[in-house]
Amino acid sequence: MSITENIEKIANTLPAQVCLIAVSKTKPIEDIEEAYRWGQRAFGENKVQELIRKQEVLPEDIEWHLIGHLQTNKVKEVVPVVTLIHAVDSLKLLSVINREAHKIGRVVDCLLQLHIAEESTKFGLSEAETVELLESEAYREMQNIRVIGVMGMATHTEEEGQVRNEFRRLREIYEKLKRTYFPTEISFREISMGMSGDYLIAVEEGSTMVRIGSSIFGERDYNKPEETNNQKK
Repeated sequence: MSITENIEKIANTLPAQVCLIAVSKTKPIEDIEEAYRWGQRAFGENKVQELIRKQEVLPEDIEWHLIGHLQTNKVKEVVPVVTLIHAVDSLKLLSVINREAHKIGRVVDCLLQLHIAEESTKFGLSEAETVELLESEAYREMQNIRVIGVMGMATHTEEEGQVRNEFRRLREIYEKLKRTYFPTEISFREISMGMSGDYLIAVEEGSTMVRIGSSIFGERDYNKPEETNNQKK
């Protein structure tokens, strides 16, 4: 099926309140343009340089989501153009985002990434570390970031029960944080969880944002040179 057919099929499975992030990392401009023509506006990238190159040549009304691990030395480049940073996994990173956003007069929306998978290779805060971050004086003094929810990745496994339990755990943590730290903040409402292989389970467990790439654009060829994958028109 075409990109247009893929994205329409997936969109039809999502409740109205769930935002579809089309993960376009490593994919060429032409693929994004096809999804854009269908009506997709939220796209996810995991590398800062790739996001910026695409942002420069694609329509201005696209919402760019940085979904990958963000290094502090890349924050300055992405802060001016990103709509949402999904994977904030430390107070240090949040502080750098706040500092760079202050320099240009922006308030940047962020999600706190929690480690919910059994896989040790996944990034993310523990629940205790998340509480420590939110209770820190440094966080309370930040004026140029806005934490609007949480993000997590489940274990890559065929065990549906395990995936479901991990997503459920993230939702439970979100609900605790909402009650304790954001009870009156309408903006704290996002749970970013679910990818191509498990997004339907994530939606059942309360996801408000799903990050889907290969089911829309096809499998990625990571052996291709990056310049080829990100060729400008």
